[in-house]
Amino acid sequence: MELVVESGVKKMEGGEAMRRNQTLICAPIMADTVDQMLNLMQNAKTSGADLVEVRLDSLKSFNPQSDIDTIVKQSPLPTLFTYRTPIAGTQKDINFSVWLSITPTWEGGQYAGDEASRLDALRLAMELGADYIDVELKAIDEFNTALHGNKSAKCKVIVSSHNYDNTPSSEELGNLVARIQASGADIVKFATTALDITDVARVFQITVHSQVSSVPIIAMVMGEKGLMSRILCPKFGGYLTFGTLEVGKVSAPGQPTIKDLLNIYNFRQLGPDTKIFGIIGKPVSHSKSPLLYNEAFRSVGFNGVYMPLLVDDVATLFRTYSSLDFAGFSCTIPHKEAIVDCCDEVDPTAKLIGAVNCVVRRPDGKLFGCNTDYVGAISAIEEVLQGSQPIMSGSPLAGKLFVVIGAGGAGKALAYGAKEKGARVVIANRTYERARELADVVGGQALSLDELSNFHPETDMILANTTSIGMQPKVDDTPISKEALRYYSLVFDAVYTPKITRLLREAQESGVNIVTGVEMFIGQAYEQYERFTGLPAPKELFKKIMAGY
Repeated sequence: MELVVESGVKKMEGGEAMRRNQTLICAPIMADTVDQMLNLMQNAKTSGADLVEVRLDSLKSFNPQSDIDTIVKQSPLPTLFTYRTPIAGTQKDINFSVWLSITPTWEGGQYAGDEASRLDALRLAMELGADYIDVELKAIDEFNTALHGNKSAKCKVIVSSHNYDNTPSSEELGNLVARIQASGADIVKFATTALDITDVARVFQITVHSQVSSVPIIAMVMGEKGLMSRILCPKFGGYLTFGTLEVGKVSAPGQPTIKDLLNIYNFRQLGPDTKIFGIIGKPVSHSKSPLLYNEAFRSVGFNGVYMPLLVDDVATLFRTYSSLDFAGFSCTIPHKEAIVDCCDEVDPTAKLIGAVNCVVRRPDGKLFGCNTDYVGAISAIEEVLQGSQPIMSGSPLAGKLFVVIGAGGAGKALAYGAKEKGARVVIANRTYERARELADVVGGQALSLDELSNFHPETDMILANTTSIGMQPKVDDTPISKEALRYYSLVFDAVYTPKITRLLREAQESGVNIVTGVEMFIGQAYEQYERFTGLPAPKELFKKIMAGY
């Protein structure tokens, strides 16, 4: 399925802010007591939320009349009250603004009471001045009957549906929206679950097409693979998104924090013309790329947003998100090799390496792939080596024995780069056959990873780890024994979360020079940024942003 939403890109002069969009940020509020909720509401206002969703089902005790009245009168923001019952094996969902969602077991929550009391609380919220209430599609007929036509003119009714299993087809979603609209909803809301990142495209199609209707729509795809549905609400016509006050304190799977929405993803500046960029990987949540690129975009007023994209299959991703709006992609483990075959054109160097870490969509829609990994890593390694040697005309890598751990995309890039600089290359990999294949390409030697600790024909070697060994959360892992590190003059690790891996820490303790993955990360990002934007890379800004990592 192809998502077709075309738009242009705008660059603002002097980095001035782009016009703010109208999409709201709602903070879910969950606490044991009303007083605690009011404190959290104040925090939400300070954090930049536009409204709050009050999860009444989180209260340890609940007196509908007094508690709802207190919350409505004392909340510093418009409030939405949700009152949901649990679904076995699922996480809870949420709603927004002065809504009171009193939801049964089929929608997810903690309420365990009877349905009549639930509907009474909704009706009471309307009477006491709620801005919104959320009624599930399955309960709307009964709720309307209980109202007897006495609907508050102030209170908007959001009619919602939640699917914790999957994301239905476009036809099914369209029919669902039609049923919700027919129920008399002031606002349509549905939430689905992402089994694949391409599921989000169907939801974007629905929100875009629904803009012809006068009924606003809230549409979310839950889970990490659905994250971009929450970030891109302003671009595709969503009425609001949810942002949490703290990391992990979510009311539905995959919710970002308000801080991240505003400070990383520039949420207020996103709109229909915003270009979409992202880092393709699995895992990918650890990536600092969104922090780097979005700050750089903001510094020059470039109308783009950069997001982590948890991808299972890159070919399916590109087939689905094929519009010009999806303008560029970085690529990390494990897709750098598979992505080569997905590009319409590949830079000759990347083709020789057999790995792509940067894809740009050209104006004709064609995908161009290149590799910036080897430039960033090799340049950083050369800089450190040059600092400890007399000035020479050639590369300080010339003649060195350069040991690469890993035969994947990054390993190929480093092996190629080192070979081009005149180094003698050795490939060490868990699977010897893969090491042998790469070694044959670059005219080097192959080892199994188990042999590496006992491999020390020289005492001035270079070691480059290009695998994920030592990356969070497995920070105690290392690909080589500490004892073996004394045979190296420099150790490089492509992992940058954490910045100082166990491998690098033990290298330092052994008196060996190190190059962190942060240096490679910054170096490879320069060319990618320029290809994405057509603007010079803000090198000093990149270094400043990454200085704390």
